[in-house]
Amino acid sequence: MDDPTVTDPGLYRVVFENDRVRVLEYRDEPGAQTHPHDHPDSVMITLSSFRRRVSLGDEERELELPAGQARWLGAQRHSGHNTGDSPTHVFFVELKEPAQNSSGTTVLGPV
Repeated sequence: MDDPTVTDPGLYRVVFENDRVRVLEYRDEPGAQTHPHDHPDSVMITLSSFRRRVSLGDEERELELPAGQARWLGAQRHSGHNTGDSPTHVFFVELKEPAQNSSGTTVLGPV
């Protein structure tokens, strides 16, 4: 598992962690790209509006999200590219406990 704070330490930082969750802050500027990395099941909270391309293997999705949203993200491995003209600022609340009833379905980007 590739930790985003290791693959992209200039973009991700841990702001809180205990035995049940880890909270990451993510900030970037237009044009910034991340290396492939993994997230467990998480809640993403958008603090800024942004546009980006999220890639999972051969699959890509263009996303445009407003500020002030909370979105569920199933566990996934992806990379991202800020394709907009504004910085991105989000928090990820990563769950450390495995899902009780996992369907095994991976969703690309925020749902």
